[in-house]
Amino acid sequence: MRTIACLLLLLLTGSIAIAADLPEGRLVEIVAAGDNTFRLANAKSAVIRAHAGEMLRLRITSQRGSELARDGAVHSLVIRSLRDQGWDLRLYEGTHDYQVKAPADPGEYPIECTVKCGRGHDDMHMKLVVEK
Repeated sequence: MRTIACLLLLLLTGSIAIAADLPEGRLVEIVAAGDNTFRLANAKSAVIRAHAGEMLRLRITSQRGSELARDGAVHSLVIRSLRDQGWDLRLYEGTHDYQVKAPADPGEYPIECTVKCGRGHDDMHMKLVVEK
């Protein structure tokens, strides 16, 4: 009983961490901006480059545009052909991390926002380029 209490105390104080709670994958920082554009930190173009099967941790900062969805989502980040693989993210205001896996097949995958977020929504695109 004393051992369990000590472990709980260590967990609560942050002295030890459980591996399942640790984020995995290469960090990719994205802004889903209030002007209805996607931007990548430290990049000139909105293109995510990844290796086939690579784990990615998307840190997405979402800013509200002029419209939002009924569920409060201000944007989304969707690859239609990979929806069943976790590439269908509802984005809420603020910064949140999402873990996704690049597909096994090399190629270019269009990314779009599917939340009607305001003027310019139809042009809110970026791309995932998967290399071997």
